[in-house]
Amino acid sequence: MRSIIHWNTVLILALLTAGFAKDNHPSYQQVAKFTVGGEGEWDYVTFDPAADRVFLAHNKTIEVVDATNGKTLGQIPADGAHGVALVPDKNAGFATNGRAGTVTVFDLKSLKPVRDIKVGENPDAIIYDPQSKRVLGMNGRSKDVMVIDPASLAVTDTVPLGGKLEFAAAGNGHVYVNIEDTAEIADLDSATWKVAHRWKLAGCEEPTGLALDSKAKRLFAVCGNKQMVVVDADTGKITASLPIGEGSDGVVYDPGLGVALSSNGDGTMTVVGATKNHFEVLGNVATQRGARTIALDPASHRVFLITAELGPPAPDQRRPSVQPGTFTLLVFAPR
Repeated sequence: MRSIIHWNTVLILALLTAGFAKDNHPSYQQVAKFTVGGEGEWDYVTFDPAADRVFLAHNKTIEVVDATNGKTLGQIPADGAHGVALVPDKNAGFATNGRAGTVTVFDLKSLKPVRDIKVGENPDAIIYDPQSKRVLGMNGRSKDVMVIDPASLAVTDTVPLGGKLEFAAAGNGHVYVNIEDTAEIADLDSATWKVAHRWKLAGCEEPTGLALDSKAKRLFAVCGNKQMVVVDADTGKITASLPIGEGSDGVVYDPGLGVALSSNGDGTMTVVGATKNHFEVLGNVATQRGARTIALDPASHRVFLITAELGPPAPDQRRPSVQPGTFTLLVFAPR
């Protein structure tokens, strides 16, 4: 039975890949669109596989939404919401507050706040590294990574990196951090929290989103100049550069399908095929303008993006205005 299942899986993946290459467009389609509502801007989206729900960082709240039916399950107060990290074995979530310079710890079952932890200035992305059992917060303005012990809820280490920190990825005893204004990846040893390497990303301007293929030891970084660079996670060597849409702030890697997906603010999602020694753009899926961050359910291969209806910028602003009540969760899946 195991052999039959294995070869069925191989056949399905082969057909999907063949369809991508033959038609020059990815076999993804929108399967749901849920209006969440509320006001203001947003940042990262985080998928919770244990409860099939998503956490949406949305201005003054973290919206918690059922990933299947779009029902709002709860809200967690925030002050400049940016990101959420989940630590299931501690029944705890951690959410960054960019304005307050804190991380809110909340109960995963009740969704009630437990306490706020003071961190650096303008905390942005946040992730959990299961290997080191630490939560990592990236502080954009104070230019450092803060390491939080989810058991004691204390900051145990601070790692200065000297730049505007964006997203991070963890695996194989390392934490990798995109540094936007210096166009680098910092490689941190998660046993010592020392900087093992700093790698310049040639041809990549303002890297933001970052994903890791831990098995093949390669990183996918998306850049402000409409490029995705593939980086060897051992040496820092760039092995490929590929065109993506404009305004990407997120990327995920789906190991089951062997694709990296870039969420682009111009209203597209770029699909990149990533085999052992070959990378190619398989196509671009139409999403919605502003949908620049992304989360993955690796079991079902669904991807989640968030956006809203956008209007012209206010007189004193450069960014588009956000139409109240239009904050939306988009769900895509392979055909």
